[in-house]
Amino acid sequence: MLRDTLLARLAEMAEMDDTPDYPRLASEVLGIRGARGELARRLVEQALVVEDRREIWRRTGDAICQRAPTSPGVYTLFDQNGCVLYVGKATNLRRRLRAHFADRNWPGMKPGMSRVERAEWEEVGSELEALLREASAICKLRPRLNTQVGPPRGQRMATPRSLVRDVLLILPSVEPDLAELIAARADGPVLTQRTGRHDRNLASHTRRLWQFFSRTITVSAPGVSLAPIVFSWLAGRGAATTRVDPDDAASDSELRSNLETLLQDSRLFAERLVLGRHS
Repeated sequence: MLRDTLLARLAEMAEMDDTPDYPRLASEVLGIRGARGELARRLVEQALVVEDRREIWRRTGDAICQRAPTSPGVYTLFDQNGCVLYVGKATNLRRRLRAHFADRNWPGMKPGMSRVERAEWEEVGSELEALLREASAICKLRPRLNTQVGPPRGQRMATPRSLVRDVLLILPSVEPDLAELIAARADGPVLTQRTGRHDRNLASHTRRLWQFFSRTITVSAPGVSLAPIVFSWLAGRGAATTRVDPDDAASDSELRSNLETLLQDSRLFAERLVLGRHS
């Protein structure tokens, strides 16, 4: 390591009762030729500080990655003061976090990323849930190091007009006996409801979804429309997702009946199930 080499050479000079030859160290160890006097000394001292920080960063990364699960999720990186530095998503949290702390990243790393002190994450059951949670967290937390902190990219992606309509998706949850119901409206809002595949509370869950599609409840939003993310995902990687057209139901009880049929089907999450006129 650069730090060890510098310290060893300085120790050799001290044993010989020599004044540290900073220009020589800058040239032979740092590869900076022509630095003299005070400039050479500062370059060597700065290199030692940077390498000290690198070792702290490496140990922090190792500790974070050892704890991280291998499941999909959304993660948040913090500095020592608790300030949010970065929010991201991953299909494998441990693998993604290891990529952040790979040694090859250090030379070109943003200074702020070297100050990561801890990480938090939330496991999810699907790629779409991760996309939505990431976009919501970025808009809410405004992390310092995220390039995209405004409207999510999904808003600017081309989506077939036929997909831009009220829709209810049924996706896996992080818990195997549960499902995530993701409702998206053509005018922008998104509502997520977790329910069991044999849940006696499905009636109340469906009533809330019905009110959402009927525009009779207010949905708290992160200040940006997330539905374009849903529509864009359906146009691509989510094309095989089971979905329900709320317009196919005349009441919340009929919507509940449709959901019960799909939730109890053993093929759910293995293939796209079609129910109703437009699904």
